[in-house]
Amino acid sequence: MRKITLIILCATLLFSCSGVKKTESYLNSGNYDAAIDKAVNALRTNKTAKGKQDYVYLLEEAFAKAKTRDLESIKLLQRENNPANYERIFNLYNQLRNRQQKIKPLLPLPLHNEGRNAIFPLDNYNDEIVTSKNNLSGYLYSNAKNLMRSNNKMDFRQAFDDLRYLDQLNPNYQDVRSLMDEAQFKGTDFVHVYTKNETGMVIPQRLQDDLLDFSTYGLNDKWTVYHNNRQKSVNYDYGMIVNFRQINMSPEQVREKQFIKEKQIKDGVKNLYDTNGNIVKDSLGNPIKVDKFKTISVSIYEFTQFKSCQVTAKVDYIDFRSNQLIETFPLASEFVFEYIYANYNGDKRACEETYYQYFDRRAVAFPTNEQMIFDTGEDLKAKLKSIITNNKFRR
Repeated sequence: MRKITLIILCATLLFSCSGVKKTESYLNSGNYDAAIDKAVNALRTNKTAKGKQDYVYLLEEAFAKAKTRDLESIKLLQRENNPANYERIFNLYNQLRNRQQKIKPLLPLPLHNEGRNAIFPLDNYNDEIVTSKNNLSGYLYSNAKNLMRSNNKMDFRQAFDDLRYLDQLNPNYQDVRSLMDEAQFKGTDFVHVYTKNETGMVIPQRLQDDLLDFSTYGLNDKWTVYHNNRQKSVNYDYGMIVNFRQINMSPEQVREKQFIKEKQIKDGVKNLYDTNGNIVKDSLGNPIKVDKFKTISVSIYEFTQFKSCQVTAKVDYIDFRSNQLIETFPLASEFVFEYIYANYNGDKRACEETYYQYFDRRAVAFPTNEQMIFDTGEDLKAKLKSIITNNKFRR
């Protein structure tokens, strides 16, 4: 038992020494906040224990150096008098306050050898935080307004990001919400999507409607919106044309084939005979019985109704601002109608049970050309979505 206790004690001391060395390493490398976090975590339990004294000294030193560094940085940034520094100043004041909040629950922290408590000068930064937040809010608002005087969509997107940050920082600040709506609208690329038919065949309207129903694609993102119906209030930046080029429809075919299946099945039992033709008996004198098999066969006449439709198209990306073709992507899909039915002569048990379903069928009507074209739609939609997902208009 004493041996186990000694092992636990040694392990605790090693862990403690390792933690102190890590904290000291953070401090010596200038990573003061990492040193503070390490020490605070160690002092949350048994903070007055003798083994925790090194953490108290390290925390005192790291806190003093971190505070001095941040206050000097603020002084330098203020001296530069550059509005772009307002965010950094605001963050530094928050950092000073948050650091104090970490340490407050632990105070006081005694230093036994010196007969005193560790020194942590705590200041009230509320006024400085409010002032720096107001300065930052004014800067963000002014910068966003300047960006929104541009005709460049990327400037509107930057303005939106600044305004969103401002709204999180200072909710209900002036007319930020309405400016965000304006920035989002003016920063958005609007894409008009439509179809062209060069096949010489009728493309079902429901296929075109389904293909252009972008609400089912889930593709609209923060800065790109697709419309299949042109809206008067929108200036479209890009066009996407799904151009049907060719439709290949196979003739209706019925393919026939005949084949025979054979199988051995159990057909009762019979006596077992030895090589001399004598009945084999068991130890009680009873004849030994074995399974008797017979071969059955079935002649199957199979019919396969077949018809296929292949639709080829291309997707053109158009820049409406320059009326230039940006890129073209091939698009193709095939739908196959195949229906099997069969009849037989003989014992159907000779074929697999999974085949029985075909014996219960009769010929059916072939789908119309229009239906075949429509049935390519799901595959076309999946491929069109893949094209759009992997090829953005603005890169």
